[in-house]
Amino acid sequence: MRRRFITLDVFTRRRFAGNPLGMVFDADGLDTQAMQTIAREFNYSETVFVAPPQDAAHKASMRIFTPGSELPFAGHPTVGAAVGLARAAGGGAQSFVIEEKIGAVACDVRMHDAESGFAEFKLPQLPERVGELPDAALLADGLGLDAADIDVRAFPPSRWSAGVPFAIVAIRSLAAVGRAKPNGEAFTKAFGQGGPAKAYIVCEEAAEAGHHLHVRMFAPGIGVAEDPATGSALASFAGLYVAHKRPADGVIRLAIEQGYEMGRPSVLHLTLGVASGALREASIGGDAVVITEGVIEA
Repeated sequence: MRRRFITLDVFTRRRFAGNPLGMVFDADGLDTQAMQTIAREFNYSETVFVAPPQDAAHKASMRIFTPGSELPFAGHPTVGAAVGLARAAGGGAQSFVIEEKIGAVACDVRMHDAESGFAEFKLPQLPERVGELPDAALLADGLGLDAADIDVRAFPPSRWSAGVPFAIVAIRSLAAVGRAKPNGEAFTKAFGQGGPAKAYIVCEEAAEAGHHLHVRMFAPGIGVAEDPATGSALASFAGLYVAHKRPADGVIRLAIEQGYEMGRPSVLHLTLGVASGALREASIGGDAVVITEGVIEA
């Protein structure tokens, strides 16, 4: 059967930057193994498969696959798919709900033109702390760094989840962030407790004015050596940010840069709603632009 697909670059307005996404329409009838095989063929960090929703009031249902496994939720696929769905429906400004494994995800989209737009979604699940991490020396070894490069004062190393767990480690400088890379078995030992080895490293020194954080995400445990833009990791980080920084009640907006070391610069927008000292709601937004479209026989 011939099924339509598009590819998009997500968290960027510029083609050939950001995080690539494969998006397959008309996916009803594909079983899990077929979706996994197609995702492996695209070989992007994620590929999404769109089908009719279970609830007629919603826009679509969607499943998300890396080259190695299925995910219940991810940020860059949600942003990219929202723009792709709005484009298919004629563009303009649209609000709708996408059904993901994690639950219903509310999205707002504003198309810039026929091929690009900005999408924002509310986190379907607020982040929570789900575990501790080893000491700085072990974390540094896993990243090929020195223990002095780990900035435990900026953000304490810890594991957080908003549906997908991430180990989060702060790094002191952009130079150290640039040197970081998974160090074989040491990386697995430091970051692979209780699941696939993944590390989200954050730095309060940004490369560009107006940005608040510079981040990288390594996930060799799920077949992604490095990701150019990771919304689900940012969703997890939102919990650590509020818990450690203790911002005043109100709305906080942060611009986060990622993918620079890969030559795929990306900008993610995080909005936090804080009340009584606690995170009450959060949303992630970004741009996306269509790169290719066609049909796949599957």
